[in-house]
Formats: sequence, C-alpha cells, structure tokens
Amino acid sequence: MIRSADIREWRDHDVVDSKQHRIGMLEGVYVDTSTDEPAVATVRTGVPGRRRLVFVPLDDAVVGPGYVKVSHARGQVRKAPSIGTDDVLPAEREEQIFQYYGMTYRPGAGGERRLARR
Repeated sequence: MIRSADIREWRDHDVVDSKQHRIGMLEGVYVDTSTDEPAVATVRTGVPGRRRLVFVPLDDAVVGPGYVKVSHARGQVRKAPSIGTDDVLPAEREEQIFQYYGMTYRPGAGGERRLARR
C-alpha cells in the first residue's frame, strides 16, 4: 500500500493491473477522510485531445520502480466513473465510485465527504 507521505512521489508513474497491462498514468490520490490513508487514485487515460481521469481503488496496491500495480483489471478500470482532466470530483459522485467497485460507501457522521485529494 502507498503510504501517505509517499503519495506525491508516484504521480505520473504507470498504473498497471495484476497482469502488468498498462492502464494509464497516476494523476492524483484521494485519501479516506476518516483515516487519512490513500483510498482511490485517478488515472489519466485516453488519447491526446480525449483524455480523462478514471478512478481506481488502491486496496492491495503495490508500488514498484516506476509503476503502481492495482488489483482491478484494466478493462474494469477504463469503464469506471471518470471526470475531465481539469475537473474536481463532486461530493455527490463519491458514492458512484464505491458502488462501481462493489465497496461500501459511508459518508462522515455529519455528511462530510469520504474522499479528499492529496
């Protein structure tokens, strides 16, 4: 798992699936606001002029020299909820990411966001 202190060092590294298929480039990391641990990454995919950021959970992620390996298949990640390369994840879309990957979504006790970008 990526440690919070190391997050910025992995930006622009390749993101690969368990079969070493390249998914895209790591663009950013969102931490779980209740634990401050990395939870979800945004991966830059697409062709020039049609790029977007897709979300992938970092559960069981492995960091290697120049890459981050995630536990989800490339095809699944490429179909995941996405935002434009200059966009920000709206709070109301957080739950959609969790549902897509079959994860339980629980906002904060006061309705706070579950994810914060680092």
